Amino acid sequence: MTPETLLRHIDEGTLWLDESLASIPDDVAQAYQTALQVRQLRMARGEQPRGFKIGFTNRSIWERYQVFDPIWGTVWDTTLSMANEAGECSVDISRMCQPRLEPELVFGMRCTPPADITVETLFDSIEWMASGFEVVQSHAADWKFKVADTITDSGLHARLVVGKPVKVRDMASSGGALHAALAGMSLELMQAGHVENGAASNVLDSPFMALLHFMKALRNCPGAPDVQAGDVITTGTWTDAWPLVQGQIWESKYDLPLVGLRLKVV
Repeated sequence: MTPETLLRHIDEGTLWLDESLASIPDDVAQAYQTALQVRQLRMARGEQPRGFKIGFTNRSIWERYQVFDPIWGTVWDTTLSMANEAGECSVDISRMCQPRLEPELVFGMRCTPPADITVETLFDSIEWMASGFEVVQSHAADWKFKVADTITDSGLHARLVVGKPVKVRDMASSGGALHAALAGMSLELMQAGHVENGAASNVLDSPFMALLHFMKALRNCPGAPDVQAGDVITTGTWTDAWPLVQGQIWESKYDLPLVGLRLKVV
């Protein structure tokens, strides 16, 4: 499972062989170094990083997937898209591997947070927030993996669709206030009817707290790039991750002021 092999599976949308999965070490630190090598390969061929995804922040699904710690991965110019003004978008899953959908909250960064990061300095570093749909994928059969496998697998990231941005200062005047406001928010996920209700408090108590956790983890990873102005960071699903099938139409409805999304799967 060289970085080249991992990237080929991403490009082709194919499952890992059982023996390849078994060969991945359990060591999380080593898994991030492998993922960073895949990142370098993608940059060398012209892809441009656009931010990060945070995964497994939803404690309510840890037992289901047997992953008990958050992870992170890179979002790319080739995997990021913005919904139109009505919140409509589409995603092509034909070259994805076992894709699933996650409704999330996305932050847009105003600047690199300072080294002595706190709730308030992080708040000052954010420009906007928006609803999001992350499409995740696993190259491990039946989504059976250990945490190091998911990191090696580029954080399971496949696509990110971002809705209409809302200025964070229109939502709250401080980091503490933003955390409190987000912690009380909920959403409804629909596909041919109601699917699941999700709560922002599932996400490490709030998406803002998930972002703070991520910043500290990122900076503790040797060789990892720091967050830059303009980066988008999606903070983890409010519900379970739901399998995608071509022809489906998925919708999310959030508490105000976030505008939900309508996603067509093609």
